[in-house]
Amino acid sequence: MPGDDPIPEQPPTSPDKWLIISLLAAAELLAMSLWFSATAVVPALMDHWQVSSGQAAWLTMSVQLGFVAGAVASALFNIADLLSPRIVFAFGAFSGAALNAAIPALDTGFVPSVALRFGTGMSLALVYPVGMKIMATWTRKNRGLGIGLLVGALTVGSASPHLVKAFGEITAWRPVLYSVSGLALAGGLLGLAVGHLGPYRTTVPRFRWRYMRKALTDRSLRLANFGYLGHMWELYAMWTWIPLFLSQAYATARLGARAAAVAAFAVIAVGGIGSVLAGRLADRWGRTRTTILSMIVSGTCALTVGIFFHGHPVAVTLIALIWGFAIVADSAQFSTAISELAEPEYMGTQLTAQTAMGFLLTIGSIQLIPRVVEAAGWRWTFAVLALGPALGCWAMWLLQRSPEASKLAGGRG
Repeated sequence: MPGDDPIPEQPPTSPDKWLIISLLAAAELLAMSLWFSATAVVPALMDHWQVSSGQAAWLTMSVQLGFVAGAVASALFNIADLLSPRIVFAFGAFSGAALNAAIPALDTGFVPSVALRFGTGMSLALVYPVGMKIMATWTRKNRGLGIGLLVGALTVGSASPHLVKAFGEITAWRPVLYSVSGLALAGGLLGLAVGHLGPYRTTVPRFRWRYMRKALTDRSLRLANFGYLGHMWELYAMWTWIPLFLSQAYATARLGARAAAVAAFAVIAVGGIGSVLAGRLADRWGRTRTTILSMIVSGTCALTVGIFFHGHPVAVTLIALIWGFAIVADSAQFSTAISELAEPEYMGTQLTAQTAMGFLLTIGSIQLIPRVVEAAGWRWTFAVLALGPALGCWAMWLLQRSPEASKLAGGRG
């Protein structure tokens, strides 16, 4: 199982390399479409199960919790480094697809569906970090671009249920969940076919369950992870609640739910472009500078987007699109930084530990948003998310000034 292919003496030719990278990104896009499949049809599910918006938030938060549980277990047992990554990736996609499809197939109610979403999150913990580990073994000088492409694919995949919803029947939730499960199944098959490790992989390490502790005990890893935590405080709360925000803003302007669903897809999916462009920039300009710039822009949007809630829908959509672009642009660079700072043979474990901490934090910010909306309305609600980019900028500034910055982006910091 750990063997995979023999390590080649020379990297593959450029066309082969980028074809495999592109196919791997496509597999990630398809598999990660599971994440927001239930979130995209929350209004229909609320009506079907007669639950409140606070209860419905658990359809997303249970995925976060499941992902954290799966990621912690994976990091403790070094799964991403000890087992064949393409097998782990495919198993995660297949099991997630099955659990997600069970929601409409069984339709046993809200609580069992939350449990199925928890299991879906555990499955995705075998897809996202492992995909990053595979991508990192295919890249070195342009690793920021490679992982940026993967995170960009994840972003578009996360947005895709909103597009499925927009072009289907708005109130028909079962076809959305079935369709997305089919996409994830295809992603698992593609990952199984192309997910071999690249030329920059290391030998299989020995089992060290304590290695995940270095995520906080090693200073450079800790700073990169603190930057990531600031980013994650903002990201998934925005992704979870911006569709409802836009839906209500569009309704106020007497625009239909279909237009709001298309806008929600565009706002989330545009982050895929941001991730790829920021990856190219970070490889040439430095990871710390790129992440700081991205967080300044996204934090500013978090502070201001609510001001336009009652304004013209074009204005609120434009601000939301800028936010969607910037909020993901830095994401891949935190993971790339970890891949450059960690011991190479335990890179997968450190990437998994990073995502576990980040997704655990998102549960707090996701829960916070509806409570602030209830107390103060949408005008200033998203402003609480700007605290994350502020912390992230501080951590990445400290990392930029540290000696370990020489390991990032070929010495560019």
